[in-house]
Amino acid sequence: MRRIVFLTLAIIVATMLVSAQQFIGVDLGYARPITQLNQPVVGQEKTLTPTPYNGFKVGLVYDATIVKGFGFSMGLNYTFAANSTDWKSEFASVYPQVSSRGYYHQIELPVDWQYKFEIAQRTWLILYTGPTLQYGLSLNEKGLRKDDKGNVTEYRDVNRYSLDKNDHLALKPLNVTWGIGAGFQYERYFLRGGYDFGLVNPYKSISFAGKDINTRGRFDQWQIKLGIYFWER
Repeated sequence: MRRIVFLTLAIIVATMLVSAQQFIGVDLGYARPITQLNQPVVGQEKTLTPTPYNGFKVGLVYDATIVKGFGFSMGLNYTFAANSTDWKSEFASVYPQVSSRGYYHQIELPVDWQYKFEIAQRTWLILYTGPTLQYGLSLNEKGLRKDDKGNVTEYRDVNRYSLDKNDHLALKPLNVTWGIGAGFQYERYFLRGGYDFGLVNPYKSISFAGKDINTRGRFDQWQIKLGIYFWER
């Protein structure tokens, strides 16, 4: 029975795709991942602190309009982003000063249901929403220290994805978001932008040193992409 149901669904999907208007293309754009994390402390509720990163996103995209403007878009993207903080005094005296640098590498698979409004010949406005499966390759946090002579040394370099779950700062690389956005397509050129809301608490553990701690957070993301479809059917 399961095989019959699966085969029937597969035939329906295949039939819809055969009759669909389809595009395959590439896109490149601006990405602004935002880590919304608390600082876990035993027995205390801590608010989320947003840390924005700025970078770029590049990927492949498949777009299909199935019936009367309704369809879906899916892709495979790579994102790189970074951030930095200003130099500030570590202690009461002016020097030494410290600063931090962050580097974020990620791949993702977005799957969006969309509706295209045709406003002119081969010109569409687009509304979309759907989930994105993300996998973090690395989230490096570097600490820098500067003395009164301007000499800079690195005192910390941590990939928070590679930390053991017993470390209260350790994060899971797998994340799921839900995005909403809008776009514009003319001929084979398109512009799409939106916001992704994180759905998963990224912390690996809810305990530290044998005690329960309040670990909360999510990974969000702004993005805007410009692309071109190199294949159409």
